Amino acid sequence: MREPIVPAGPGATPDLVELAKVVARQRAEMDRLREQAATSAVVERAKGVVMALSGCSADAAGETLLQRAKAARRTLLEECWITLGELAPARSGEPSARPAGETGDATAGLPECAPPGTPSAPDDVAAALSRLARVLVRTGTPQELARCLLEHLGQDLAADSVMIYGRRTGGSLELLGHAGIDERLATRWRQVPPFSGVAALDALESGEPLWLEDFAGDSTRYLLIGDPPGRWRSRAWLPLPGGEGPDICVGVLRERSGPFTPRDRAHLRGVVRLCAGRLRTFTAPSEPAAEPLPDSVRALFEALPVPAMLLTPLRGPSGGTEDFRVDALTAQAAGVLGGTGGDPAGRRLREVRPDLVGTPVWRGCLDTLAGGGTYESEPFAHQEAVNGATELATYSARVTPLEDALVVTWVRHASSDRQEQRLADLQRLGNLGWANWNLTTSEASWSSQVFAILGRNPADGPVRLVDLPALAVPEDRSALSHAVDALIHGGLPLDTPFRVRGTRGVRHLRLAAEAVADLHGTPVEVHGFVQDLTARRRVELALMETERAIVTQHDVLQAERSLVARLQNALLPLPERVVDLAGLRVEVAYLPAQAGIHVGGDWFSAIELPDGDALFVVGDVAGHGIGAVATMAQLRFTAKGMVITGSSLTGALARLNTLLLHSRDSHATATMVLARYRPAERRLVWAQAGHIPPLLLRDGEVTYLRRPSGILLGGTTTPRFEEAECRLEPGDRVLLYTDGLVERPPENIDVGLGRLAEAVAAHPGDEAGSLGTLLEALLEDERRDDVCVLDIRVPKERQPPGQPVRDSSARRVSSP
Repeated sequence: MREPIVPAGPGATPDLVELAKVVARQRAEMDRLREQAATSAVVERAKGVVMALSGCSADAAGETLLQRAKAARRTLLEECWITLGELAPARSGEPSARPAGETGDATAGLPECAPPGTPSAPDDVAAALSRLARVLVRTGTPQELARCLLEHLGQDLAADSVMIYGRRTGGSLELLGHAGIDERLATRWRQVPPFSGVAALDALESGEPLWLEDFAGDSTRYLLIGDPPGRWRSRAWLPLPGGEGPDICVGVLRERSGPFTPRDRAHLRGVVRLCAGRLRTFTAPSEPAAEPLPDSVRALFEALPVPAMLLTPLRGPSGGTEDFRVDALTAQAAGVLGGTGGDPAGRRLREVRPDLVGTPVWRGCLDTLAGGGTYESEPFAHQEAVNGATELATYSARVTPLEDALVVTWVRHASSDRQEQRLADLQRLGNLGWANWNLTTSEASWSSQVFAILGRNPADGPVRLVDLPALAVPEDRSALSHAVDALIHGGLPLDTPFRVRGTRGVRHLRLAAEAVADLHGTPVEVHGFVQDLTARRRVELALMETERAIVTQHDVLQAERSLVARLQNALLPLPERVVDLAGLRVEVAYLPAQAGIHVGGDWFSAIELPDGDALFVVGDVAGHGIGAVATMAQLRFTAKGMVITGSSLTGALARLNTLLLHSRDSHATATMVLARYRPAERRLVWAQAGHIPPLLLRDGEVTYLRRPSGILLGGTTTPRFEEAECRLEPGDRVLLYTDGLVERPPENIDVGLGRLAEAVAAHPGDEAGSLGTLLEALLEDERRDDVCVLDIRVPKERQPPGQPVRDSSARRVSSP
């Protein structure tokens, strides 16, 4: 039989591909059902609005929506979103949206499809709005809606950022959702006081879109958002259409300059009109009305001599605390708060000091409110203005619960307090403590850190300098004692390591000290420090031990590599020149791995059988080292013996599989290709066990032989092996090789097979040594695995003139 040559496939297992397709179909169906359920909810809510306004039935309301959508050239879902966003109950005294004669119609009280004279949206804009309407059903928060709008507008209008603001009671703005800006900038612009020159506020006041298309002129009239403000060169602010509900404005910001085209404006108007229904379903920012403070509380805060303020928590829709309202504060607290200017009383804390959000003080307020008790912060630096100059001061904050409110006070640390705190921080971070000894009075003073380092109870007091060596372990007392004597009597500074034994085990310490002498040069006082070096010493010892272990292991591995390499050279001798077997020219290459120090289990065989046929074998044992080489030798000699004694190729593979399953290393596995060449017929019969396919070069075209069935050796007790054959032609070149020739982790092996095919096509040389030229061109990087190659060539024959070349079973394929 003949084995056709096919392209190397992508390497995916058919069962896995089919399973992936099933999972993909199920996920798509789940997404479709979820979107259908959400869409149905939007349609039903819109029908309910129409029924409430007109008193018609559900069927009539549905038909009304369909007719309105058709008249306006919109989808039903678009019409439902617009209905939810724009419909509002008619106020008393206002005329109906329909003539009096049509009040019985199901559409009575509904707004017109579009104002008279409004041009229809272009087809591409209508299609884009239709896609947006379908996506809106999956947005559940203003933040998700902002991201959805940026994805929609970024493609069509080159929008770079989207911001959604809502107007709270009092006129200030709150950022409900954003996309395309970082959190730092969002935090800075989360609360916008009702200042003049705010574009979003002007758009809400006028009820009409505001187009900022001239950056130079707009920057003189408006307070532009941005860091720097010139990041966005053109902007548009569009308020929601009129109706019941909160005042909301959508901002679209672009980094490019230039005007918004009529098409862009129509598109943005349609987007905001479409999103109005979804935005009105979100809960608007809520803010409880501030109750008047008792006169006694106000008088108390006016009289307090320290920075203090009274905060009332503001709850969000979920019940959690979103912000605090400053209900009362002292004059000193107003200076500490600084912030956006103006009187902080009655305003939100986020608005006054947005930089406090997320700080330990903010979290302390939340913990105290949740019942965590009084909170006291660590000292922190704060910039403040003193007599017109900026000064860096150090404060601590204290948060105390007061019924449902909080009292926050600040304590300013004096310069001496800061120096003492710095010294304490230095001792704590350096794990050291200072000590003084008066040699005249025999008095001593230690910092608290020294008592902790030496494991001594502060109630027992410090010890004299001459008695300090007694605290060390016996092995270190002599050296420490000599150093102390030299310091006391000779004034020589000391820097000596010693060890102490305590409840925490042996500690490695360091004593560094120097003496202060009188006018006669006699030491009268000693000051220095004691440092705990236990952690560093343990790291040093562990590092030394690790280095010794690495050196020892490296020596062992080097010795093993030398032994294995000698064993491998004895078992797998390489021919020094091209070998002729059964009329074929065979060249062999074996290149050990360059990465690592282990020797692999790659091997080959190329012998002539007693009947004149040639046997070619290439195999690869999993693993490295002595075990892999031993398994390689066992398989190599057993495979040759089986074929020489008459076993078929598939029979030999089956017996080798059994041999591995019952070997000493029951987990050993290997891949192999067995090929038998019959010179009389020029037939190459081959079988494989989990190995990559041979490569065939014919007339400059590179192909891979289709692999017959065969699983790796040692993988299962019931393997199935098949044979395939290919008729070779004069001038053909066949490569048998191990995976080290083509694999380069982490890339797919198909990439390596394609690289090999290209290299063989580019270097088809027929002269001796051409295999080395091919390998030099192919193996450019450091080899991570052994490489074993059998290069088999069929000598060319002179063809009589006019005689066609015999057809083989090979067909050209694209490289994998």
